[in-house]
Amino acid sequence: MSYTLGQKQLDSIEDTLNQDLIELGVQCVVLIDMAGNIIADLHSGEMIHDIYALAALAAGNYGAVSAMAKIIGEDEFSLLFHKGQKENIHFSKVSSEFLLITIFGNHVSLGFLRLKVTEAIEKIKKILEI
Repeated sequence: MSYTLGQKQLDSIEDTLNQDLIELGVQCVVLIDMAGNIIADLHSGEMIHDIYALAALAAGNYGAVSAMAKIIGEDEFSLLFHKGQKENIHFSKVSSEFLLITIFGNHVSLGFLRLKVTEAIEKIKKILEI
């Protein structure tokens, strides 16, 4: 299934990401499609990452991990998390079409972030009517 998003939907998605994640302290949040195209991206200040390369690599990474899940008998892994010394990346599947990527520092609790990401995804699903 392919989605065509209107400006009102995009604005609502950005509002949700800002209120639920950026205001929480997330440095960057990006909604991409499974091909690695950026649908929406917000950040808390100066962007120091190549978000386009990150989106393409994230889509590839998610595809590779999905293939690994199938090898071990799982349908999928719906979320991925990579911890760094200063920054962390959290990937969460929104639908078969979309993936949400958050970049956050160690000052944000992973458990709280996961809760807020889950809430944001439910809101995005309603906006997308899926």
